Amino acid sequence: MDRRMIVLVVSMVGVLCSCGQLQSGSQRDLLTEGLAGWQQIEGKAESWNFEDGILYTAGGGGGWLSTKREYDDFKLELEFRIPPGGNSGVFLRAPHQGNPAYQGMEIQILDDYTGKSRKLRPEQYTGSIYNVQAPAKRVTKKAGEWQKMVIICDGPKVQITLNGTTIIDTDLNNYPDKLDKHPGLKQTKGYIGLQNHGSRIDFRNIKITELK
Repeated sequence: MDRRMIVLVVSMVGVLCSCGQLQSGSQRDLLTEGLAGWQQIEGKAESWNFEDGILYTAGGGGGWLSTKREYDDFKLELEFRIPPGGNSGVFLRAPHQGNPAYQGMEIQILDDYTGKSRKLRPEQYTGSIYNVQAPAKRVTKKAGEWQKMVIICDGPKVQITLNGTTIIDTDLNNYPDKLDKHPGLKQTKGYIGLQNHGSRIDFRNIKITELK
């Protein structure tokens, strides 16, 4: 085999390896088993319910709902509906110890249009990496409407799409000044969770695809 052929074969192998790293696994529905597929962390277990394909809490009881296994790199899709004045969040790569918004990270879910929201900082609105990165633009719907969020975590890279618009596309290595308060930005693996922040919150169509 001459030198040019060797170079060509090596180049083809490199391309195939790179593509293999980007392949995704099959999509899983995290609501197939209803509440049986989740576990309550702190708070009262009866604060969450599952009915007609909707996972919800009426608020009260505290704590958060966690997946039963950990995930590292993934694409998470879900729909949520929040009432006027409502507040919740999605925890990513969170451990079961400590505050998941800080020991992992939280993607904020909020009624952005309530009077109280006017006093918040940009990195506290819906779709933000809570207290870390603000959304590039506000595309939140009014309270009471279903909204779709897609979250991609691929190593330190995080992309968040809300209602069809990408509002965050960042690298967690860009925030060394946040690590003292948010050590979870360095977490490479953990649980996915849903926050009970004392208000009604509905979730449906929660699906995950692990990235290989």
